[in-house]
Amino acid sequence: QVHLVESGGGLVQPGGSLRLSCAAPRFKAGDYVRFVMDWHRQAPGKERELVARINSRGVPTDYADSVKGRFTISRDNAKNTVYLQMNSLKPEDTAVYYCHAGWGSWGQGTQVTVSS
Repeated sequence: QVHLVESGGGLVQPGGSLRLSCAAPRFKAGDYVRFVMDWHRQAPGKERELVARINSRGVPTDYADSVKGRFTISRDNAKNTVYLQMNSLKPEDTAVYYCHAGWGSWGQGTQVTVSS
């Protein structure tokens, strides 16, 4: 499967912002655009949950209720990359964030910690 490379996680104070990126650098040009992409997260002791999804045309189709109005998913098909802009972060957003591709690959995960 084609690998996904995530970046952008870290430690941020409540109310702060982070932008996650997920690239598929080895994906065949022109094919990436055909696939839905999404972000999931898993907090300690909890199940992995869907955070946001974007269709092949770049239209967000799903957001978890807990992130609506604060998070924005987007994609740049020319760069084979999907983004998650996270604003107004809360301590309960602390989790490992994973990107997932419509062809089945998962990213390695990036830690997001929201704490003062």
